Amino acid sequence: MATVFFTGFPGFLGRELLPRLLKRSEHRAVCLVQGRYRPQAEQAVAVLEREHGVGDRIELVEGDITLPDLGLGARLAELAADTVEVHHLAAVYDLAVGLELAEKVNVLGTRHVLDFCEKCPKLERHHYVSTCYVSGRYSGPFREGDLELGQPFNNHYESTKHYAEVEVRRRMDRIPTTIYRPAIVVGDSATGATQKFDGPYFAIRFVLKQPGPLSVMPLVGDPSATRFNVVPRDFVVSAIAALSARTDNVGVCYQLADPAPLTVVELIDTMERETGKKLIKIPLPLGLAKGAVAHVPGVESLFEFPPHVIDYFVHPTHYLTDNASRHLAEAGIHCPNLRSYFGKLVEFVRANPTIASDAMV
Repeated sequence: MATVFFTGFPGFLGRELLPRLLKRSEHRAVCLVQGRYRPQAEQAVAVLEREHGVGDRIELVEGDITLPDLGLGARLAELAADTVEVHHLAAVYDLAVGLELAEKVNVLGTRHVLDFCEKCPKLERHHYVSTCYVSGRYSGPFREGDLELGQPFNNHYESTKHYAEVEVRRRMDRIPTTIYRPAIVVGDSATGATQKFDGPYFAIRFVLKQPGPLSVMPLVGDPSATRFNVVPRDFVVSAIAALSARTDNVGVCYQLADPAPLTVVELIDTMERETGKKLIKIPLPLGLAKGAVAHVPGVESLFEFPPHVIDYFVHPTHYLTDNASRHLAEAGIHCPNLRSYFGKLVEFVRANPTIASDAMV
């Protein structure tokens, strides 16, 4: 039976994308899963069987993208022979990740998945999930075809995802590939549900934990000039499901970003409205804000803002979405503006205060 080979299950995007892929074909899915996440994966498959009726077409195979044979051993040749699609979502989605782990998973892991693709004689498409932040701190408009522009990076997550996409593009003459670059992904726009709290959730939690009708909100840089690009999970999943079904987009890169993101000022105004708090804005230099959070005892636990998050409130890049906007419009899919669902994110944080911020690694 034709096989969809899938990495990144049961991750935040993967568990929602997989049933969408299976519903449009009779293919089976083989999900590469680390052994320690097998119980979570089995639970996720049970949910997909109950809610979508596709569980019997999903096979969980223990392995590891950081190994040259993906940990598949004798099964590698068998799986490669039947694979027609590869969806590579697995990565370390953690802005604070160390260099060694980031290189091992994001760069070396991607290289091993590409090696697997080259062993698949029936491969029709490799779908690679990158990130808008391969841009690093590039200043100005960043197009979907842009990549190696000499840009600096904020952290090892950005740099290793950049180098991983470089690897993907170098083999696009041999591997038919489509690339997807989400911006900052938050919870579902209808329910606010998310798997972990990061990005704007740090700001929401910080505001909500302060007692009374007033909350202090530190601001860095020029909040009227910086745009904070956020997209909900359901948009990203719907976009990848629709775009990956096309047959005319081999070699195309899609930036799954909000084409009209809020400025930080507009984000703060939206947060005031949806939390019911009056925010007292305190301007701070970027270096002072990051230094205080990183080095002054008790500041990070007080603010609940890891220092690496602060960089994104002065992010200088604007993501152009020409390919994505054009092809998604044909499918009737449009990115909702953050204002329309920010209240759902706040409701979810209030109802689920103990969700962690740790990435699956």
